[in-house]
Amino acid sequence: MKKLSRDIHICLISRRFQIMSRSTDMGYIWSIATGLVERGFKVTVISYSSPMNKFEIEREGVKAYFLNDLGSPFIRTSFEESVYQKFIELHKAKPFDIVHSLDASGLKIAKNRKALKIKFAFDVEATQISQIFSIIGMSQETVGGILTTFAALLYKFVSTYFKKDREILKNADAIFVNHPQQRVMLERYYLYPDFHIYSLPYGVEIGDLELREKPLELKRNLGLPEISQVALTLSDMTEMDEIINILISFEKVALKKPNAHLIIVGKGPLMNQIELEILNRVLGSRVILTGALKSQELFDYISLCDIFVTLSSRTTGLEPAQIEAMSQKKLIIGSEVSPLSNIIEDGMDGFLIRPADTESLANLIIEIFSGTLPIDEMGEKARQKVLEMFDRTKMINGISTAYSKILGVRPN
Repeated sequence: MKKLSRDIHICLISRRFQIMSRSTDMGYIWSIATGLVERGFKVTVISYSSPMNKFEIEREGVKAYFLNDLGSPFIRTSFEESVYQKFIELHKAKPFDIVHSLDASGLKIAKNRKALKIKFAFDVEATQISQIFSIIGMSQETVGGILTTFAALLYKFVSTYFKKDREILKNADAIFVNHPQQRVMLERYYLYPDFHIYSLPYGVEIGDLELREKPLELKRNLGLPEISQVALTLSDMTEMDEIINILISFEKVALKKPNAHLIIVGKGPLMNQIELEILNRVLGSRVILTGALKSQELFDYISLCDIFVTLSSRTTGLEPAQIEAMSQKKLIIGSEVSPLSNIIEDGMDGFLIRPADTESLANLIIEIFSGTLPIDEMGEKARQKVLEMFDRTKMINGISTAYSKILGVRPN
């Protein structure tokens, strides 16, 4: 491998500047960026918006531009186009060596990567593979269900591949994945070369995962009895079947466990329909719809709950709330076809079920609330697994090594 005569210059691109930490105003992108600076890289971030509402921020050696915030000349320009324009401006002033787009926002740059003399990497979330996982997750184990699922998968694969995914994969020098399922799918079904795929679990800083007490004041504000048992789920309220399955299960739980309550966090186009469904099932006093929550509020609700139900498969990566719940020793019930299946060991540090298996979900929640399972021991195992897996030092070491391999240079 050759060695660059200067520091490697990296550009990180992402529309969402995720908030994953309670103690800082930046999320995992910032954690990655500052960690890379510590390793001797030069790092620039291009994103859509930040909590600080400033166009340009420089901190800890990282320069960041937020193209929809106060002072930006790109507010009236589409994000994808403004990303390209800002990148070209920065690249002319100080050339980049590698661009890493965590979503599809950098596609126009990737198409011109050879002329710009850069290497380009995408996260797998830039593709629409998550829609494939979502269809698999909602499948029914019947002959009709299998045939319907196969037809839906075939249609979705063809439509998403030719619409955008083919362009993303064709113009990528590397793809970052979070877990083995993504890697297998890229290699086997999208025919993307395995040696251009890099596995890296993005996480949060260990210091941000301290244990917290249950917020009893929040419990009182929600009108929940002191002895209530709470199951929590998150939803973007775009898929009715997903919520219906949980409500069907909770109906059975509510009959047997009078102190059981379900909290649904989120807001979306189907919120009114979901509320009507709750009322029709006579669950109005047992189910709470919170609407959209800020990050800190969500963390409080996670601290409050006893069970965290996360059956959605519409993302191919791990969600901050899932990591948070495990770190707080909450009993996770996840989808066996989601990324959680690569972390949770069924029956040891959580549970995995088919999202459409309402009977199993109901029986499992009843058993947990009955106290017949070693939930304290399982919660402790879940927390220790998160602390071990999502270590910031390991994450930064992995991504810096990957960048060096993509560029074909020796690490600093």
